Amino acid sequence: MSVKKEPNGRRSISVEVEVRGTPEEVWDAIATGPGISKWFVPASVEPRVGGQMVLNFGPGMDSASEVTAWDAPHRFSAISDGLGPDAPKMATEWTVEAHSGGTCTVRVVHSLFADSDQWDDQLGEVENGWPSFFAVLRMYLAHYRGQPGAHFQVMAPVPGTLIEGWQALMGKLGLPSLTAGAKIRSLAGTPPLSGVVEQAGPESHPNNLIVRLDEPSPGAAVLSTCGMGEHTFFVASFYFFGSTAAQGLEAEKQWQDFLARSAGA
Repeated sequence: MSVKKEPNGRRSISVEVEVRGTPEEVWDAIATGPGISKWFVPASVEPRVGGQMVLNFGPGMDSASEVTAWDAPHRFSAISDGLGPDAPKMATEWTVEAHSGGTCTVRVVHSLFADSDQWDDQLGEVENGWPSFFAVLRMYLAHYRGQPGAHFQVMAPVPGTLIEGWQALMGKLGLPSLTAGAKIRSLAGTPPLSGVVEQAGPESHPNNLIVRLDEPSPGAAVLSTCGMGEHTFFVASFYFFGSTAAQGLEAEKQWQDFLARSAGA
């Protein structure tokens, strides 16, 4: 965790990723509802100061913020309740910096004001969550930018610790050992999952996987286990791109049925 603390009480974290595309192409991906929905979560954005930005993290889990700055295609910022109703307001700034060679740096800064360390751990969790989504953004802009997109997410409780739950489900899929660059395919009779491992967690914390998908449709998948209170959940987000993107949504029920059969076993 790398929370920056300033004498005036401002606490912030900064994350960034280099992606392919012009500033306008990158801006479309990070600052419009349809663009954000292709690689993060379903979103809507009113492109003006005072407009509303809404991110949907699941049923009943909307996060709304007010746009406080808008300078397309370079910078926008918004403010929200962020870490919860009892937390201080959190400001989020997005910037796009162009480089020669057809790439841009996308930088996100989250900041809040507090007179204690009470919210530092939550800021750190926000920081740790971005790399997986940035991997999907990087894939989308490198291989599919401007193409149609579709997305679904499935979630289910699993028994045991983060690692135990992860190993049990990966075993059922026939994917017990995963390394970056490996070609993978799930077992017959399980939901379709094939492609190339873009990123895999280290042996000590293997419960995170990012795949550049061939099946169920071209795109990306982010699979992980996470803790919510005293419970462990398996979460899988699928992002499909191109002319067959909508066809990938047909796999959602297969994943739901699979998790219903096996996640709680």
